[in-house]
Amino acid sequence: MENNDILIRLRYALEIKNKEMAEIFKLGGVEVSVPEVIQILTKSEDENEEQIKCNNSMLDSFLNGLIIYKRGKQEPKPGQPDTQEPSSTKSSNMNNLLLKKVKIAMALTAEEMLDIFENAGIRVTKGELGALLRKEGHKNYKECGDKFARNFLKGLAIKYRG
Repeated sequence: MENNDILIRLRYALEIKNKEMAEIFKLGGVEVSVPEVIQILTKSEDENEEQIKCNNSMLDSFLNGLIIYKRGKQEPKPGQPDTQEPSSTKSSNMNNLLLKKVKIAMALTAEEMLDIFENAGIRVTKGELGALLRKEGHKNYKECGDKFARNFLKGLAIKYRG
């Protein structure tokens, strides 16, 4: 699934306005104006149309900004370095990153996430969910496919939009 499509679906599910999208990008460390947000969120039928492609680092920054927007900035603990570890932005695990960061941003429990998948018409066990949320390289890590990500965003829209 393309990153632009993820942003479009996430914006719809959480009812985020264009101005708020620009603010979330800024919180994540990427300067994007409202007209640029509109270009990112526009589905282009032709190759000629002006659509800004959202790369992996841009999507990662947006998801980080979403966490800050929804939960507030986390202050580092005493003796802890101020910088956060750079998250992996390979295209293969952007769906896993989406699940993890939306779970954090929306303060979702495992049961709530299972309900979200259930609302979208997909049955996921607690073990499967745990495997999707694990760190890449863990022996029980499972890559999140586009079907899971699409259904998660669909279930999120059902939960928050009714």
